[in-house]
Amino acid sequence: MDKIKKMSDIFGIVIHGGAGTILKASMTAEKEAKYREKLAESINTGYEILESGGSSLDAVEKAVNVMEDSPLFNAGKGAVFTHDGKNEQDASLMDGKTLQCGAVAGVRHIKNPISLARLVMEKSEHVLLISDGAEAFAQTQGVTLVDEDYFYTDQRWKQLQLSIKREKQSHTDVTALDHTPDEKHGTVGAVAVDKAGNLAAATSSGGMTNKKFGRVGDSPLIGAGNYANDKTCAVSTTGYGEYFIRLVTAYDVAALMEYRKLSLKEAADLVIYEKLTQLGGSGGLIAIDGWGNITMPFNSEGMYRGFMLSNGKKEIKIFKD
Repeated sequence: MDKIKKMSDIFGIVIHGGAGTILKASMTAEKEAKYREKLAESINTGYEILESGGSSLDAVEKAVNVMEDSPLFNAGKGAVFTHDGKNEQDASLMDGKTLQCGAVAGVRHIKNPISLARLVMEKSEHVLLISDGAEAFAQTQGVTLVDEDYFYTDQRWKQLQLSIKREKQSHTDVTALDHTPDEKHGTVGAVAVDKAGNLAAATSSGGMTNKKFGRVGDSPLIGAGNYANDKTCAVSTTGYGEYFIRLVTAYDVAALMEYRKLSLKEAADLVIYEKLTQLGGSGGLIAIDGWGNITMPFNSEGMYRGFMLSNGKKEIKIFKD
């Protein structure tokens, strides 16, 4: 699978806005239109960078920024609340050309966590910074911290109250609540291949509603929440994070391509429809390789997703069609 040279002139971007119980029957036409509009804006933002000769790294960062800035998704503005009523956000990105990567976890005052993750990659000798330390680093890089009120939305606050109520009624912990009918995982992500054939992946998330004890999911963990290697593919995942950590899902797709010589689709299907499903996890992933092949498998009811390629193919989908 070693890519000596770019085998295709195709470049493009794939994005996701989370997977979970997303049913057409419970989605109003107005709300669906808002999601499609914001997904299209994210795709167009990243694609325009690629079309003008920009890097895949720039494309995935800016595409994710669009979703972080929208209250529709569980990342940035509109992130879910912890049990204590706080917003703790995680993000990571990876450069497939160099295998450099950066990540932040548990940050509470960062408007665009994915951009801070990139600063960690480019301006520090580390990969993963957490909580207060990550925010102290952000200030050394000129990043302005925002007030916690910036992330607040009524919908997310109501979701927290409902989750706490269910928890009390069931006398159980939050991890048992993750498969309730109206739960969804709004993690956002993007993967891209640029004109030079270089790959990149980015993932950003507010985590799980009602999470406790500083819980961190898969989104800031390289190999679980995302992975990119020019030899194989770029992957961003979304779903019940603990399962993606246990399976090292994003890296597993790349490993299956490199060591078992599977195609991108074969590798991703094996990871989601067999490994993840057999373990009892739910969610999905998006992936692209250096030849412009893409795949977007998921085993949940829906996944906000879309792509645009230089060969004219483009699509935005939400439900399990």
